[in-house]
Amino acid sequence: MLERKPIFPNVIELNLQAGHLIGCNVYLVYDEDEWILIDIGYQETVEEIIELIRQLDFPLSQCKTLVATHADVDHGQGLALAKQMLKTTVSAHPKAARLLAAGDKLQTFAEIEAQDIHLDMPPVETEHLIDEGDVIEVGRLKLEVWATPGHADSQLAFRMGNLLFSGDNIYRDGCVGAIDAHHGSNIPAFVKSLTRIRDSDVEWLLPSHGPIFRKDVGMLNETISRLEKYQHMADFGTCAVDWPLMDEWEDEIVEGKMPE
Repeated sequence: MLERKPIFPNVIELNLQAGHLIGCNVYLVYDEDEWILIDIGYQETVEEIIELIRQLDFPLSQCKTLVATHADVDHGQGLALAKQMLKTTVSAHPKAARLLAAGDKLQTFAEIEAQDIHLDMPPVETEHLIDEGDVIEVGRLKLEVWATPGHADSQLAFRMGNLLFSGDNIYRDGCVGAIDAHHGSNIPAFVKSLTRIRDSDVEWLLPSHGPIFRKDVGMLNETISRLEKYQHMADFGTCAVDWPLMDEWEDEIVEGKMPE
C-alpha cells in the first residue's frame, strides 16, 4: 500500500499523490471508506488513477459518485470508463449532463478542426443533476455546490469549510478558463462568479489546473478588472457586450470628422 499524502484533511490531489502530472487536477475527497472524485481527466489516464486509488487502500466499491466540474474533454473524457470500472454514478450540472450524454465534441473542445484537434468523447449518463445550493455528502463531510458560470455555462465549484474546489474559474497566476462563445462562455457571468469567490470567506482555492493556492484578494481584483475590460473588446467577439470604438466611429461619421 502507498502512504496517503492529503493536501488538507480528507482531501488528496492525485497528481501530487502520484508525483507526476497525470492531467487536470483530480481531487479525492473521503471520509473513512466512502469517497468521491472531483473530475477524472482523459480516458487514457483512468486506469492509472484507479490503480493509484486502490494502492491508497480505498475500497473501489465505495466510490459514491464521480463529480464533473463541467463537461470539457480534459475534465470528463474518462467519465464513461471510470464509471464502468468503479460501478458508480456521475454527478453534474444539467447543462453539462446534456453534453456528456450526447458525447458532444464541439462544446467540450474535443473537436477543434482549425487546430487539428480530434478527440473522442464517449457518451455517459448523469445520474445526479446538481446545481446551486445542493449538497454532496461524503460520509460526514458536506460539499456545498456553487454555480459559477463564466468559463462554461455549466461550471460548478464546491465549498467544503474553508476550501473551494474552484474548477476553471481562477488559477494561481491570475489566468482564468478559456473564454469562447462556442463553449458557452459569458464574461459578465464570469465577473460575477469571481466576485463571489473574492467576497467569500473561503481561504484556499483548489483549481482544476495548476497549484492549489491561498485566496489572494488583490490578484482576484486584478483578474476581475481585466475581465471587465474584456466585455468591451472586439478581441472576444460575441462574448463581448459591446465595442465602444464603433460608437465613436458612428459619432465621427455624423460629425464628418476626417482622419487626423
